[in-house]
Amino acid sequence: MSFRGEQYLWSNNNNSKTKQKTHYPEGSKLEEESIDDLKKIFSTILENGVHGLCFSLYAEGQKPGDIITEDQVRRRMEIIAPHTEWIRTFSCTEGNELIPKVAKEMGIKTLVGAWLGDDPEVNEREIAGLIKLANEGLVDIAAVGNEVMYRKDLTEEELLAFMYEVKKAVPNVPMGYVDAYYEFTARPNITEACDVILCNCYPYWEGCPYEYSLPHMQAMFHQAKEAGNGKRVIITETGWPSQGESLDGAHASADSALKNFINSQIWSAENDIEMFYFSSFDESWKVSAEGEVGAYWGIWDKNEKLKY
Repeated sequence: MSFRGEQYLWSNNNNSKTKQKTHYPEGSKLEEESIDDLKKIFSTILENGVHGLCFSLYAEGQKPGDIITEDQVRRRMEIIAPHTEWIRTFSCTEGNELIPKVAKEMGIKTLVGAWLGDDPEVNEREIAGLIKLANEGLVDIAAVGNEVMYRKDLTEEELLAFMYEVKKAVPNVPMGYVDAYYEFTARPNITEACDVILCNCYPYWEGCPYEYSLPHMQAMFHQAKEAGNGKRVIITETGWPSQGESLDGAHASADSALKNFINSQIWSAENDIEMFYFSSFDESWKVSAEGEVGAYWGIWDKNEKLKY
């Protein structure tokens, strides 16, 4: 997920779409709980299992572009397998293609992503890899691109061409595109092409104070749901960093990350909302794009030790 410094909740006024500031409602009741009690709640949720986790592939000293072995994938999958029903991947090359294979062996469902950027050759390999994995029965949901519109790596027409290519090649696998929730309001042609809406919802990256992060995420989700007009909507990323820089009223801390995890998991479970938490493990390479805070989104730290 990339830095985004403003809030993009949309409103429909006389059929025109305008951006507006969000007014946050009352804060979380978790403030009344002790940290020890919160850790017990966290443990109970994790032991009972969550809907989905984003799979963090890269260990310390690694970064995208490095080739990752099956042994490493298997080691990390064994750690998270008891705690999640689904995993989400971000690429179909450089070892990422091993993640769905190992996940299926362990009985985990897969949301498999093709990483699309501004390199046409890489894009072709990623799409081919996604189609191959889907044809092998290793893909439960296919994600064609991640935040491509936000980064402006492709035009909308170029992205749509990849989406329809995958849909034609593997018509029996639900297909969608991953981006920030507001993009599905702003880009109706992409929304229409999706079988399933795959939205990223990050109150932190919009500078929302932790105390109001849950209602803000709920508003994000419902905006994407409204844009989807009855389509299945999945939160493909949400989370809170356990340390690092602040962004406006959003402060990275271990306590806030703990409470955010609990709040979001309870809300999604009670409302049958499919949600992938970002992320499974801390990844130090992300500081290059996001600053210090980028390295601390995991439930487990970079040494694969549970934080709470």
